[in-house]
Amino acid sequence: MEPDQYKKVAVGGTFDKFHKGHRKLLDTAFELGSYVVIGVTSNAFGGLKGKIDPCNVRMSNLKGLLENKHINYDIQQLNEPYGTTIDDEDIDAIVVSEETEPTAFKINRIRKEKGMKPIDIITIHMVLAEDGKPISSTRIRKGEIDRTGTIIKEY
Repeated sequence: MEPDQYKKVAVGGTFDKFHKGHRKLLDTAFELGSYVVIGVTSNAFGGLKGKIDPCNVRMSNLKGLLENKHINYDIQQLNEPYGTTIDDEDIDAIVVSEETEPTAFKINRIRKEKGMKPIDIITIHMVLAEDGKPISSTRIRKGEIDRTGTIIKEY
């Protein structure tokens, strides 16, 4: 993959308990795109995953992590799985994890139905914790691992 090979790249997530997997997702998007649209799940939509920090806190945390490193991005609230990817003709790629890849395929089906060109789908592998299982915000909230994937307690 060449750096900045895409004009506008989309990426989305809950971004609760920001961890190494989130970092890989965002780093990939910024490596590939001249501009990155980051969708952060709303309280109602993200809340389906359990007890998470409020959307405004997650968006603010994300901005704090990115502001000294990048200027070419926009952070938007996601109220459903697709965000602007089904309306914005300028988005030409999306970066997803293996877990969210099916949503990207659905986005392309919707774009096709609307007469829009499909977007390229870049799928990254999940980042694994010390125990070989994926790092996730859920596991971090449960106290099983820390944000880098180090085991905190046996379970």
